[in-house]
Amino acid sequence: MINPASAGPKATVGRLVDRNDFPILSRTINNHPLVYLDSAATTQKPTAVIDAIANYYRTTNANVHRGLHRLAEEATTAYEASRRTVARFIGTNDDQVIFTRNTTEAINLVAYAYGREQLKPGDEILFTEMEHHSNLVPWLILSKRTGATCRALPIDDSGNLRLDDLGKHLTARTKIVAVTHKSNVLGTLNDIQTIIQRAKEVGAVTVIDGAQAVPHLPVHCNDLGADFYAFSGHKMLGPTGVGVLVGKRDLLCEMEPFLGGGEMIREVTLTHATWNDLPWKFEAGTPNIADVIAFATAIAYLQQIGMETIYRHECELTAYALERLTEMPSITVFGPRSVDQRSGVVSFVDRDVHPHDLSQLLDQKGIAIRAGHHCAQPLMRRLGQVATARASFYIYNEKQDVDALIDGLRYARSYLGFRDEAC
Repeated sequence: MINPASAGPKATVGRLVDRNDFPILSRTINNHPLVYLDSAATTQKPTAVIDAIANYYRTTNANVHRGLHRLAEEATTAYEASRRTVARFIGTNDDQVIFTRNTTEAINLVAYAYGREQLKPGDEILFTEMEHHSNLVPWLILSKRTGATCRALPIDDSGNLRLDDLGKHLTARTKIVAVTHKSNVLGTLNDIQTIIQRAKEVGAVTVIDGAQAVPHLPVHCNDLGADFYAFSGHKMLGPTGVGVLVGKRDLLCEMEPFLGGGEMIREVTLTHATWNDLPWKFEAGTPNIADVIAFATAIAYLQQIGMETIYRHECELTAYALERLTEMPSITVFGPRSVDQRSGVVSFVDRDVHPHDLSQLLDQKGIAIRAGHHCAQPLMRRLGQVATARASFYIYNEKQDVDALIDGLRYARSYLGFRDEAC
């Protein structure tokens, strides 16, 4: 279980949790203990979450919202209790929490159900150069269908958005502003509140990709004031296949459904259909019941530690990683240098070794990182890179994991015959 002593306000770059809570971390890879540094892609799951999934299937398995027998009632109660847990955690109301498969589906829901009906030729969609494809491609598709134009807010050389240029891009023609809360490549924490406020001034609707933010720092949707906010459970200890869209009630009410079928209806005839209340209007068919229920267990685990504590822990790990990486002259790190502007993610390249080769050679030492374009090809072009290596941290990482990464990078250079000037 979580160690309360390590989860308090004095938590440092030591591990926040008992590594034994995470069964997969006991694995060895190529005869080395697993050093997992790919949590921006997906986080590992504690035993409590794994058990919650199994317990549902062992004791409660039934469809939700439809049956009147005991199992169906228990499943429905647990499913809707998870929705309440998510709503309290994210700072919103129960009926504004829509379960989807992931952040990608949540953003596509907005593009399809809101954007398709609202946009017309001459309108503009504003996103940024640092967006994940999930917050780019849906808008590109929407622009083709509606005749709207897409524009991108640039970043500066340090990896921050050029907010001074916001006025040039945000105009009376801007109808949707889609922006990531935190970059999955650069780790940059964007000034979302300023962007939301400026968007409101021109009457634009805001869509925030919170996939890399909600797992790592306190987020309160009602305080932020975004019209739509999306995130995923699997990036915060929860199961895969669970995403969340939080939407403003008035917008959700005026939108048409994203999918049609069971549960999302109120009445159906052979010629007509009317829609269910929020949030079920947007949850057609049998949902991912077991994983939604287990998601509440993941949130409880995080809340026991505290999101402020998690954020401080990751800032300290990021600062240490930046310090160690700068010891290697062959390494170039991307993104802001200050942990006041970033956390949790460090992307880099070695001037002599391709990121894919780095990743494979690190794997020989049991170290898992990500290598590639990270579903952010426009950002890679802005950085002048085909790909980068990326190390990302979470609650089960500590200082020695960063040290293992540095040792692994030196091993990779040595293996390929490159001299490390710092050695």
